[in-house]
Amino acid sequence: MTPPEAHRLLDHADCVAPAETVQAAIDRMAQEISAALGDAFPLVLAVMGGAVVFAGQLLPRLGFPLEFDYLHLTRYRGKTEGGEIEWRVLPGQNVAGRNVLVLDDILDEGATLAAIRDKLLDMGALRVWCAVLTDKNNGLVKPLRADFVGLEVPDRYVFGCGMDVYGLWRNLPAIYALNPEAIGK
Repeated sequence: MTPPEAHRLLDHADCVAPAETVQAAIDRMAQEISAALGDAFPLVLAVMGGAVVFAGQLLPRLGFPLEFDYLHLTRYRGKTEGGEIEWRVLPGQNVAGRNVLVLDDILDEGATLAAIRDKLLDMGALRVWCAVLTDKNNGLVKPLRADFVGLEVPDRYVFGCGMDVYGLWRNLPAIYALNPEAIGK
């Protein structure tokens, strides 16, 4: 995709959560997570690459001791539809006997977060908590519910705040919904 094509996607997208709304949601989540996990000394795992922007904004707002690591798996591989889960990196920290907080950008169908939860429990995690910046309102019965949710987003392909469209625009401070009509114009 060329830079003009990328700009066209953004120019024709609909803003579903302005930057101020995103920041307020992260503030609220930090308070909720602190109340629930402030005494738990959790291992916090960011799901790369989508959660990197969210994690980088949330972690400084958490005023309690924690350990941080990451894991990496994907279903999208630069596309707008998910496929089979591909594990790339398991956490380097020992999860056995730990309260683990997983940070992710979006709870869409739930397959990725469910696979992460199951893997971490298999690795001996005491409990797995999930915090997502966005939860897609798609009407699906998801295999798990996030413990902490920043924003609900419409049942459209969304990007920004760590979520990408064709590998681009993770760096946006607001969240946008893709306009399919803008593709190919």
